[in-house]
Formats: sequence, structure tokens, C-alpha cells
Amino acid sequence: MADGQRLDLFLWYTRFAKTRSAAQAIAEAGTLRLDGRRIDRAHACVRVGSILAFPCHGRVRVIRVEALPNRRGPAPEAQACYADLDPGAAKGVDAPSAAA
Repeated sequence: MADGQRLDLFLWYTRFAKTRSAAQAIAEAGTLRLDGRRIDRAHACVRVGSILAFPCHGRVRVIRVEALPNRRGPAPEAQACYADLDPGAAKGVDAPSAAA
């Protein structure tokens, strides 16, 4: 994987999972999509430009990989490795139930 990185490592390095085994569980659960394909293996290859969609903390996260991290660093370093594609999260829109 010279131009890519294992999916479980990417999820762990970018702090979507607290441990590598938790990242493996996310990848193997069958609920994660990589470029529109359902993934059920932790060793799937993630590349710059890949789109990931997966459930995380009660909502579906959709992100685009901007860079491949070399380590599990601080949160700002991890957040620089992906772009959040959820338009509601980026604009800070209130939840539909909160609208009156």
C-alpha cells in the first residue's frame, strides 16, 4: 500500500476510534462505505480523495480523505487529514426538531 493506508489505521489515527481494535470493529461491522462500496474488512486501502461514510456517535459521518496521517497525533492534526462533507455539520444548522 505505497499510496494508501489500512482503513483501521486511518480511523484510529484520525481519532474516530479510541483504540485500534475499536477501529477494526468499525471497519468489520459492515456498516462503513468506502467510495460507495460496503466494506467489511479492516485492511481495505484508503487513499487521498476516498470518501468514507459510517455511523459514529449516533449520526452518519461522511468525510473525504485529504491526507494520510503518519501517527496518532493531537486532534487538530487529525482533523486536518479529512474534510467533513456533512453540510449540516459545517454550517451549524439546528436540528429539524428544534425549528419552530
